[in-house]
Amino acid sequence: MMKRSLVKIAGAVALSAGMSMAAETLISNYALNVSESGSTGSLWVFSRGDTYSGATLLELSVGSTGNVQVNKSSQVQTSDSVTAVQDGVFSDVLAEHRRTPSVYAGKLGYVLPMFKMDDEGNFLQPGGFLSIRGASDDDVYEMPFDVPEALGDLDSTMITAVGGFAYDSSARQIWMARGAAGLRLHDFSSSKAKATDFVLNATTSTLDSLKSRYKWNEKENPFVYDVKRHPETGDLWLATGKGVWTYGKDGLKKVSEVLGSDARVTGLWMGGDPLQVIAETSAKGNESSVHGALYRMFDGDKDFAKVDFLDTAENAQKKDVYDDGDYTVSGVAFIGGTAYVAVGTSGASVSGYFKLEKKGIRAWDVNDDGKFQWLYGYETGATDRDVIITSICSFPLEKNRTGLAISTYGNGISVSADSGATWSTILNRHKLGSNLGSVRMVPSVITAGDQALVSYKVGKDSKITIDVFSYDMRKIRTIVKRAHRDADASRSTNPKVDFWDGYDEYGRACSMGVYYVRVKDNHGHVGWGKVMTLGGHK
Repeated sequence: MMKRSLVKIAGAVALSAGMSMAAETLISNYALNVSESGSTGSLWVFSRGDTYSGATLLELSVGSTGNVQVNKSSQVQTSDSVTAVQDGVFSDVLAEHRRTPSVYAGKLGYVLPMFKMDDEGNFLQPGGFLSIRGASDDDVYEMPFDVPEALGDLDSTMITAVGGFAYDSSARQIWMARGAAGLRLHDFSSSKAKATDFVLNATTSTLDSLKSRYKWNEKENPFVYDVKRHPETGDLWLATGKGVWTYGKDGLKKVSEVLGSDARVTGLWMGGDPLQVIAETSAKGNESSVHGALYRMFDGDKDFAKVDFLDTAENAQKKDVYDDGDYTVSGVAFIGGTAYVAVGTSGASVSGYFKLEKKGIRAWDVNDDGKFQWLYGYETGATDRDVIITSICSFPLEKNRTGLAISTYGNGISVSADSGATWSTILNRHKLGSNLGSVRMVPSVITAGDQALVSYKVGKDSKITIDVFSYDMRKIRTIVKRAHRDADASRSTNPKVDFWDGYDEYGRACSMGVYYVRVKDNHGHVGWGKVMTLGGHK
């Protein structure tokens, strides 16, 4: 059976099937999740291609100019009947369904939800979780579980989808938030793994075992949308349909008056120095909107406080920018005291990330219409294409350096070695010969105003010059001259400048025809590429 892939069309999500090109670096440029791997200098990436989905393990290093480059890439595919991304991830109005959670869980490896096909061939059937323990086909484990019998009469099985993970390395246990199905504890401390299901009982303030004859009641047993483990106390923190709860040695108890029984808390994230807890609330709106807000609490604070959005002069805004923008969180990364909050809107028409610091989220600019800009993304160089940002994570890039990574739907991932000041893009690429042994133009046919990327790699750090020639070999444009490029195992291209847009040196659209692109380094190597322009007007 052929797998389906999510394709963004006019702000909606459609399904398409087709052939995918063989990957050198990623399974696909349509990346839905990026996560730490448990090892310094490496990342896991989950992506979905036209015909299959799977994970890529990237081994990274930092070049002499601070660019992040790929040293090694290993791919592993999932079976053609399951994936980690449900097909409504962009279009669903529910905040808890608009992200792809993951966790690194020791010997279980890279852990993600698992979705199976429903009767209509869509990946909308929660089926358990995926455990990806290495980069070979034998390292992908499908860990199935069904909808509990006590919940068999529910209208949609999607309300039992996994919405979050919490890993306890000392006890070798992983907790999963399962919406209406409460919590699942997967204990793999012994040779024979054991799974137990629990529901939160708001009346008795207990976690009750979800046995086959358990009488579930939404008012008494609120949905559990997310779960996190406090890194210092070991307590579980639960985001539920009735506020935030903690579970530990003192049993189950509410932790917030601000986010009390009336708060539908759909996400929790912990991290940073000092440690902070970020919560997302999301009330059910009509079929086209979700109303939500961001809250935060530091260790030592008595309760959560609403996150302030600040203008460029650090004045708090009166309106709720988060709710006004109809955002939901797709992931949070922490570096020091800063939280990087990736968000998107329903239909994926807008995405990016906020920088949440001590005082709040400060606008980085004012646009031409006089509106403050809080979202970081294409305009700030986080991506070199205007694409959907789908997740974010921080990870140990080097011994004393924390990296930041974002996954995108259509342009692979971007990685930063300097806390988001500059970014390097990592894409699924065709193989290139080193030392300009092959030069590819992507795409190979453009119209004036489009961008054909000049793809090449060099075996050692070089000064690069790129020239464009007409069919009769007249030089009509110099793109870069003696520009520094790092040696890279996959590609040395700088996508922000190494492209031809179909114009000559004087800004005139070139006439329709075939053009040659020459790439030279300062070590005597020369490579040639070919591109066709269909012409156009400036």
